[in-house]
Formats: sequence, C-alpha cells, structure tokens
Amino acid sequence: MGENEEYRDLIEAARAALGRSYTPYCHYEVGSAVLTEDGTVFAGCNVENASYSATICAERTALVKAISEGHTKFKAIAVVCAKAYECWPCGVCRQFICEFGLDVDVIVESADGSLKSVKFGELLPYHWDLPR
Repeated sequence: MGENEEYRDLIEAARAALGRSYTPYCHYEVGSAVLTEDGTVFAGCNVENASYSATICAERTALVKAISEGHTKFKAIAVVCAKAYECWPCGVCRQFICEFGLDVDVIVESADGSLKSVKFGELLPYHWDLPR
C-alpha cells in the first residue's frame, strides 16, 4: 500500500471517529487516527466537559488509546473536523505529540479533498527537547 493510500485510509479512520465526538457545548466535532510504526491504527474523537479545561482532544484520545496498548512509536497522525478543513492539532496536542518524536507525519485534508502532510517538527519548531 502506498503512503498516499495509507494516509487516505488514516483520514477515513479519523472521519469515522469524528462521528462519535461528544461536543454538547461548542459543537466542534474532531476525529483523529494515529498510525503506529507496526501499522496498527488507533482512532479517537474529542470529548468535551462543562469544565472546558477537562476537555480531551481527538488527537490525545487516539494517542492515549495507542499508548495504553503498548505503542509509543508513531508514523503518522490524521486530524479531521466537521466544520473546517486543514484541522491542525492545537498547542496542547502539539506538546503531547512532541513526546513521541518530531518525524511523525501530521495529515489533514484540504477543501479540494487533497491531503496535506507535514513533519511534526514543522508544527512545533522550537520544541522543548526532554532528556530520555
């Protein structure tokens, strides 16, 4: 399977997760799917809370599902939104993703249906590099 086809499948997994979003307050549904280095896909949606700071973004939901199953090496993460195109991860998600490497591809869909992919390091160029 080619990278574009693999990433299109990842976008579709994110879109399927989008339908499970719990957003009774802002009604801004987001879905995400993460591709592990071994080819496993984990999807997640955003889950709001009346205390907005307790809201969990779709990207972190997908990543936490993967991490809780023993995966910490990721190839790509896709993000889709019901109300916008090119739905890039927020600042909190960028810091969360940073823990797992700067070479992760971040994939979003443009209005024309084409995919945009950038290396995570481009989204957080001056990251805090933690000692391992």
